[in-house]
Amino acid sequence: MATSLVNPEKRHVSIQVKNISKRFKTRKGITEALTDISVDVKEGEFFCIVGPSGCGKTTLLRILAGLEEQTDGEVILSWQDRQRPLSTMVFQEQSAYPWLTVEQNVEYGLRLRKVPKSIRRQVTRDWIEMVGLQGFEHHYPGQLSGGMKQRVAIARAFANDPEILLMDEPFVNLDEQTKIIMQQELIHLWEANRKTVVFITHSIDEAIMMGDRIMMLTAHPGRVKRLFDIDLPRPRNIAEIRANPHFAELFTDIWALLKSEVELARRQDAN
Repeated sequence: MATSLVNPEKRHVSIQVKNISKRFKTRKGITEALTDISVDVKEGEFFCIVGPSGCGKTTLLRILAGLEEQTDGEVILSWQDRQRPLSTMVFQEQSAYPWLTVEQNVEYGLRLRKVPKSIRRQVTRDWIEMVGLQGFEHHYPGQLSGGMKQRVAIARAFANDPEILLMDEPFVNLDEQTKIIMQQELIHLWEANRKTVVFITHSIDEAIMMGDRIMMLTAHPGRVKRLFDIDLPRPRNIAEIRANPHFAELFTDIWALLKSEVELARRQDAN
């Protein structure tokens, strides 16, 4: 049931999930959150997970991050460079440390890794510029808007240079205009770095715009319902992708399958 770390010669699979199940003890007995999840995530892939509320998306991501342990099954993470962290997680809550400035937040992981100060400062400056926060280096999160705080969290994650980036609905609490800006910025950052990303979202639109593949989970307990290949061209521009006729076809296909699971989840909640 443990998570294994391997260093394969061929860099083609970054994450292997093998027959993962997760059960919790509750006052009402045993609750099964995930059942028999198996999937491979390729190195450098932007892999999205969608499904109705309560289907275990965040639980699966926390298992990948090592924050929770599966009840059954195995997770194998490929770690190519032991000088870099294996994974970093970006949460849906604004996770910038309020007692640190923007600059201190972005360099936090590098400082923990004892990266030399000169390199740490250069990397921090580069990522602050890439997310458009130059001029705010010495501001505290309380002085920033919600979108700017999420930019800090994303810059901190990329600056730490993990092999795998895990993102749990990072834009869910943003207004629509800020969300679109952040989605486009993340697309550009990822296309420049091609990290392995596992990205959770409730939004089919967002999953199609961002992802190379989408895994749909069923209503509670979460099982793999289907995997979708998103064969839209890159580099991607959000306005152009939304205007692409194939975008609408993908949305229709995914929603047709997801709708029944969302309805089932609502009936479960009602009971």
